[in-house]
Amino acid sequence: MSALATLVQQHLAVLPVLLPLFTAAVLLALGDGAGGHGQPALTRARTVSIVSAGIGLLAAIQLALDAGDGTWRVYRLGDWAAPFGIVLSVDRLSALMVLLTAAIALPVAVYASGGWDAHGRHFHALLHFQLMGLNGAFVTGDLFNLFVFFEVLLIASYVLLVHAQGRERFRFGVPYVVLNLAASALFLVGVSLVYAATGTLNLAHLALRVGQVPAADTALLQAGGMLLLVVFGFKAALLPLHLWLPGTYAAACAPVAALFALMTKVGVYAILRVHGVIFGDSAGASAQLVAGWLLPLALASSVVAALGALAAGTLPRLVGWLNIASVGIILAALGLFTPGAWSAAMYYTINSTLVIAALFLLSELVGAQRGEVGERLEPAGPVAQPALLGTMLLLLAASVIGLPPLPGFLGKLMILQSVGGDATPWVWGIVLLVGFFSLVGLARAGSLLFWAVEPGRSGGASGASPRLLAATLALIAMMVALAAWAGPMKRYTDAAARQLQDREGAARAVLGPALGAGTVRPYRAQDALGAGK
Repeated sequence: MSALATLVQQHLAVLPVLLPLFTAAVLLALGDGAGGHGQPALTRARTVSIVSAGIGLLAAIQLALDAGDGTWRVYRLGDWAAPFGIVLSVDRLSALMVLLTAAIALPVAVYASGGWDAHGRHFHALLHFQLMGLNGAFVTGDLFNLFVFFEVLLIASYVLLVHAQGRERFRFGVPYVVLNLAASALFLVGVSLVYAATGTLNLAHLALRVGQVPAADTALLQAGGMLLLVVFGFKAALLPLHLWLPGTYAAACAPVAALFALMTKVGVYAILRVHGVIFGDSAGASAQLVAGWLLPLALASSVVAALGALAAGTLPRLVGWLNIASVGIILAALGLFTPGAWSAAMYYTINSTLVIAALFLLSELVGAQRGEVGERLEPAGPVAQPALLGTMLLLLAASVIGLPPLPGFLGKLMILQSVGGDATPWVWGIVLLVGFFSLVGLARAGSLLFWAVEPGRSGGASGASPRLLAATLALIAMMVALAAWAGPMKRYTDAAARQLQDREGAARAVLGPALGAGTVRPYRAQDALGAGK
């Protein structure tokens, strides 16, 4: 056992990528029996999927505990040295995002096994392919491989979105695919421009080299950086690149929409890594490249999304708009470019992801008990479990709005405390305004769902199954735990924010003790001609 433990510890950084990859391969090989090909095969697929998600959660917890001491866990695939080799780099932020992904994945796998996975082929295999892409995006140490993992998670999401088919899913699925393909093309162009200007795509190496780019290449570098902001802003649903999200997420089945709550956070994570760290205050002429854009766009996104939530006609669309509003608040904190604001943004990211995922699951539970009206926000017959579902919605709504002592309140308070200078009235005013609009929208939804009962109209005949309720309650319990352990979590996010600014420490861990002096210099065409510096 000690040898096995040592082996696992050695390869723990790559486990979040390899475990879902191997699980998906096994599930494809075994078959899931969907489409009427056998209940035993589907039961076997569910077991493999849930067990793998459970193991992934345990590994993510260990990874986060190991990262807590402030060291970078670097994994060089094939033992090739950076910056040429593929490197996985895990710091506190990476470990935290992997843990958040695992914490969402297990309840989603359990919820899907309640029946949604039987509506189409290979649901659980696709789920684990998307987990591979999500985890890979969080642990990769290379900008190009960030693109690769983006594509992995997006390809899986294309199929998951239209899983179980239906006209509505195809209607939103086609533009979703087209827009993401366009964003991927821009991603490649942006990556190419950054490489042309710096000669490297390793994230730790870029954080050192962007400040040394010659003046002649600065415009090229900045153009690449702005293109990457467009791409990451699209993934995060930043204004004006947000209109695709509410309808798309509302069209997806409940467990897929809950998993998609993580996808906007990949865009947020990429903005923090690239524009917060690489184009940070040590980037010379390109320092804080997006400082003039990110904060106003983020605040505007929150306001527009809150207004969209007021006008939403269905509960899933309302949740989709609330997702955009929460991302806007997170990006506004990132746009302040201070360690305190980044720490608050990390804490609020955890809360908002758990809450949005739980709300998507709860939307289906409520809709299934309202008869033909379903998830539409209009009067209907009584639901079968009004007290339980109403209490769940009340807790989640209170955290979205920011009522104490829930983590939504704590996260917003941390963000507001981190604001200083001319931005203070804008951030305070808009965060409070968005909270008020969210209160009105959620109060309207709750009254229509649970109080506007029309006599004579039939609702759901029976309550939700224990499996579906357990998955949703697990997410709510994690949200409550985030408030109970707010102190230790805040200390962790504080340390993670400070670690992000230690660019030389990251370079020593990834490139070698002498800041990469022993590695092969990245190839540039000018170098070959003797004109490079």
